[in-house]
Amino acid sequence: MEACLLKSEMELPAIAEVLLQLRPQYTLDSLIHQIKKQQKSGYQIAYVKSDNNVLCVAGFVVGEKIAWGKHIYIDDLVTNEKFRSTGVGAFIISWFKSYCEELGCNQLHLDSGIQKFPAHRFYLNNRFNIASHHFSITDICS
Repeated sequence: MEACLLKSEMELPAIAEVLLQLRPQYTLDSLIHQIKKQQKSGYQIAYVKSDNNVLCVAGFVVGEKIAWGKHIYIDDLVTNEKFRSTGVGAFIISWFKSYCEELGCNQLHLDSGIQKFPAHRFYLNNRFNIASHHFSITDICS
């Protein structure tokens, strides 16, 4: 297994195929378009590959906040359903911890849907804490 940062637009289709497993509201083309749009604001993608397979994808941003200091926030994290429970999730979290240190980030953050209990177990097993409740208004324009 190897962790990589997205460097080339040619890598996007294979990465987006896996990301669609987490974000099925998109088509492949609309997801690639959204990724490119967010990259203009600092969105990056890390992914794990092995034998020409994309095993795991994580979209993230590096930021700085008064509350957290310099940090990485993982927006999207999905392990390819064909490779779940093989250690690839722990592999990418370990990579993120090292990448945080490399960038001088003090914290690593993410949100997880309240119904995703297996994901919560995974995050807790990988030293994440449940640090807050996330509140949102999702229909401002309605």
